[in-house]
This record gives sequence, structure tokens and C-alpha cells, in this order.
Amino acid sequence: MPLLPHIEIEPQSPADASVIWLHGLGADGRDFEPIVPELGLPADAALRFIFPHAPAIPVTINAGYVMPAWYDILDISIDRKVDLPQLMNSADAISKLIDREVERGVDSTRVVVAGFSQGGAVAIQAALTYPRRLAGLLGLSTYFATAESIQPDPVNAGLPVKICHGSADPMVPEPTGRKGYEKLLEMGYDAEYQTYPIEHSVCMEEIADIAVWFRRVLSIK
Repeated sequence: MPLLPHIEIEPQSPADASVIWLHGLGADGRDFEPIVPELGLPADAALRFIFPHAPAIPVTINAGYVMPAWYDILDISIDRKVDLPQLMNSADAISKLIDREVERGVDSTRVVVAGFSQGGAVAIQAALTYPRRLAGLLGLSTYFATAESIQPDPVNAGLPVKICHGSADPMVPEPTGRKGYEKLLEMGYDAEYQTYPIEHSVCMEEIADIAVWFRRVLSIK
């Protein structure tokens, strides 16, 4: 499987940690690229950011319109009826990006997988099934689409997980995000959940909280 096309932001010194950050439906890797300076991480943090681009596919809920998507969404519903084989394929593609980071000398325990909306659903699947220990999982305005089918790898038992959600989200209702968080707790992950007074987006308070979490799970001073 060829690597997904992606944007990379390299640190000033050789990278010893990586964040692989997935965009949402209809966007691309450029969507979260501007967030890097807003995180306010130290200039000498040896942290590489990778923003992959999803392939363009027809999306059923958008009348079959072709757009960047990690998987097809078949029905607008609270439980988000999705094309699970496509989601799994996308998760495999993210695993290949993690593999590539390991090949480039970044220990897997220094890799965070992050994702927004449907990108978050893929990030959850990819991180929990990855066969090497990771640093953490970040889910933004997302849901646990594979909660009933996932077969987690025990090597990531107790993985640190941060879930952020807008309390006024009309796209992925906040109770759906909370349901996924509660499932992660039930499965034994070190999960935390935080809401913000926003819709289906991110805000500066959330970005500041993400930066604190990155510092913690990646031991950035």
C-alpha cells in the first residue's frame, strides 16, 4: 500500500516525536496545518507534524458528491451508519504512516494519532489496533464508529486518550462523543473528556488544552 499523500512540518532539530493528524469530511491535510504555531510548543521541541490527505470518494449523505473522505457515510443518524470496510482501510493507511515514522527513527511510544470528526473515528481505530505502544490518541468532535467491532491490540491497553467535543455540535451531537468516551473508559483506556461551547469546530481554549496534553504525553518541557 503506497503512503497517503500528506503535509509534513519538520522541527528545527531531528524529530524524536510525531503527531499524525487527520482532517474531517470534505477537508484535506491543510485544514489543521495552521494550528501548529497556535499550540505554542517550544521552538526546540523535536516534534514532527504529519497531516495526511484523505482520498476523494462519493459520499452518500451528500448525494454521492465526490469529496475528500476517509470513508462513506451512508445515513445521517446518531449512530452514524458508515462504510466500515472503507474506515478499516483508512486506519490501515494511517498505520503505514506510523510504521514509516518508526522506520525514520521515531520510537512508536513517541507517536500521537489525532483526528477531527470522521478523521477521529479513523484515528481511534488505527491507534487502538496498532501493534506497538503509542504515546496517545486525540479525538476532536468525533465518535467511536467501530466500538462494536474493534479488536484492540493489548500492547496499547491503558493508552492515554483525550476527547474534545463542542457542546453545541449539530454534526456529531455531543452525547455521541460522550458515548464513545464512556466506551473507552469501559475498555480500560486512560481517557479524559472535555467540552467547549462551540459547534463542529475547534476553539483557542481547546487548542491550549491540547498543547498541555501534548506536552504531557510526549514529555515536552
